[in-house]
Amino acid sequence: MAGPLAGLKVVEFAGLGPAPFCAMLLADMGADVLRITRPDVPVARTDITTRSRAQLALDLRKTEGTEAALALIDRADVLIEGFRPGVMERLGLGPEVCLGRNARLVYGRMTGWGQHGPLSHAAGHDINYIAISGALHAIGRTGQAPVPPLNYVGDFGGGAMLLAVGLLAALNEAQRSGRGQVVDAAMTDGAALLSAFMYSYTARGEWSNQRGENMLDGGAPFYDSYACADGKFVAIGAIEPQFYAELRQRCGMADAMFDAQLDPAQWPAQKARMAALFATRTRDEWCALLEGTDACFAPVLDWDEAPQHRHNQARQTFVDLDGLTQPAPAPRFSRTPSRPPEAPGETTLAEALVRWQSHNPTPETP
Repeated sequence: MAGPLAGLKVVEFAGLGPAPFCAMLLADMGADVLRITRPDVPVARTDITTRSRAQLALDLRKTEGTEAALALIDRADVLIEGFRPGVMERLGLGPEVCLGRNARLVYGRMTGWGQHGPLSHAAGHDINYIAISGALHAIGRTGQAPVPPLNYVGDFGGGAMLLAVGLLAALNEAQRSGRGQVVDAAMTDGAALLSAFMYSYTARGEWSNQRGENMLDGGAPFYDSYACADGKFVAIGAIEPQFYAELRQRCGMADAMFDAQLDPAQWPAQKARMAALFATRTRDEWCALLEGTDACFAPVLDWDEAPQHRHNQARQTFVDLDGLTQPAPAPRFSRTPSRPPEAPGETTLAEALVRWQSHNPTPETP
């Protein structure tokens, strides 16, 4: 296995959204991830988040299924689960049982509300978790309802990414102490943490609770997207004075009305003028004028266009696997590159136990 996590053994209990995405990140970086599913779940070859790992079907409602899972957990470095609090305990696979058998195990728990708290057992989805963090309220246009940012902020940014960071931090500590621990990753916590920068603005009195009236939420004319003559869009992010000056120079925005860049009172009029300006040319024409300059410009690409963009192609940001276009592993490593994505496959318990037969016993704590 290639990658900086080569040799790491991970048991993933199949779930939705952030837990499999976290497991995918570890697999991309070389970890040997074994995905445990119910017996009636086929391999989802078009689900990119299940790539690069083997799938083992176990019926955890039966004793033999639980015993098989524990045999693998005995050999694992990491466990990932994304069920509601208490489910793993009822299956006989809770942290107390697993850490009692494998003291070095890092036990990752991915939930929306967290393992404790008044909402911990309630149902929910990304939009609910980011709602109580303050993040959802801030996203949207003036006078309109908040706009769900797909499920990036809760599931993947505040959830999967922070779970991955927590797992790697706990693994690092376990190398010194010889002891594993539970990593409780809640999307409510993660979405709040992702908002640290905005809470800084708020603390300084530089951020309004009114959506669409701030520098980074579409309120500023120099940080927004605009429709072009062909109905496509471009994105402008010219915040710094020198970049704003270049945008003005290249776009012919010489009118004195654009001089007061940071005066919110002038933003509505400036934005209306810029919207009219960008509507005079097609997106490709604006690309020819602005792309690659310090005007902080980019075309707004759809899912089909993004893999074809010259920058993404030069960096091989997307790869093709059996006709399925998907994002390549990230970030990049200079000495231990991540493994190329592989299609998910199936395995048996016997095969998995053989592959994981080498297990390092827990060292004595100094």
